Amino acid sequence: MTIPQVTPAMGELQEREHGVGHDYAAGSPHIRHHTIRDRLIGDLHTLVQQVTDRNGQCRVLELGAGHGTFTDHLVAAGAQVTVTEMSEPSVRFLRSRFQRNPRVTVIHDKDGTAACQVGPLDAVVCVSVLHHIPDYLGTVKQLIESIVPGGAFLSAQDPLWYPRRSRMSLSLDRNAYFLWRLGQGELRRGLATRLRRVRGVYDDTNEADMVEYHVVRDGVDEDALRDLLAPHFATVEVRRYWSTQSGLLQAVGERLFPPTTFGLFATERV
Repeated sequence: MTIPQVTPAMGELQEREHGVGHDYAAGSPHIRHHTIRDRLIGDLHTLVQQVTDRNGQCRVLELGAGHGTFTDHLVAAGAQVTVTEMSEPSVRFLRSRFQRNPRVTVIHDKDGTAACQVGPLDAVVCVSVLHHIPDYLGTVKQLIESIVPGGAFLSAQDPLWYPRRSRMSLSLDRNAYFLWRLGQGELRRGLATRLRRVRGVYDDTNEADMVEYHVVRDGVDEDALRDLLAPHFATVEVRRYWSTQSGLLQAVGERLFPPTTFGLFATERV
């Protein structure tokens, strides 16, 4: 008798990948590298200031806050922040970190639906989140409905849509990641993951494939997201840039390599 394989829910896979003791900074270029991090922090402060000037307040929903690296900056800029996380260990960490801060509310979003039920909102922030969501366009569409006039939407650190990228761009990106992974002492996992990706065969029970969902779906379509946001905001800017985990390759890539990653900044919800 063949026993059918049951695919773990995305929440369970997220907890495997981001369990107790997980270091979000180790594999996160937007946290590791000051050029990307400082630019993003500046954008967050700009967002909060602009929205507050228009609406008199800034109620922010931050999806997938991790350990709250950027939550701190949103609060410092003057926002009231609701953060969501699928990983229960990360939720416990966030609640402990912000337990004495009345400007932060933490929600354990087990199945990814709670975020779309929060509102009304002045802004939505998605830092290194959209590529984890299978139906990211549907999710963003629902989130837009919660944003009040004058509000904003910001995303950052998502991989560009693969079909529009050159072979050189994809090769540089993948090889830079592979070299970094080997440097972490994870040779076996790195080789196994690399082999599956070269073959185009993915394991839907393996968090290495499913949590980084963009490898299954060919990245994130920045143009489709821009077109989705455009009717609802006065301005929508797509920002493309090079991003990788290695500090040395980041410094070289910023000067010489084609973009691999993007962010979106939509302002003045109509």
